[in-house]
Amino acid sequence: MITGIIDVAIVVTDAKKSLKWYTEVLGLEPRDTKGHWITVAPKGSKTVLHICESEEPEKGNTGIALGTKNLDETYRELKSKGVKFIHPPKDEGWGPFAQLEDPDGNIIWLNPE
Repeated sequence: MITGIIDVAIVVTDAKKSLKWYTEVLGLEPRDTKGHWITVAPKGSKTVLHICESEEPEKGNTGIALGTKNLDETYRELKSKGVKFIHPPKDEGWGPFAQLEDPDGNIIWLNPE
């Protein structure tokens, strides 16, 4: 039986640069930073993002969604830190969301919990 998601891999061009971005800009905490196995997660989360370095990552939608208590407030905070948003907060009838890009063009969803 599947009980949850353990990790989600995200391909980046520079793992150390991305580790810094995910921790310092998005506020995720580092879980493991040795060698290829670099992971980050929101505090208390069992699910981690596995930052995988590759020379030419495929650009686009990762399918990764990060939860937030207040979508508009989080959007303003991240925007003030220079985060590029593909879509600012909006609701298309099935629920509110925003989409942001990491430094390698990976699209990440931001959804209220």
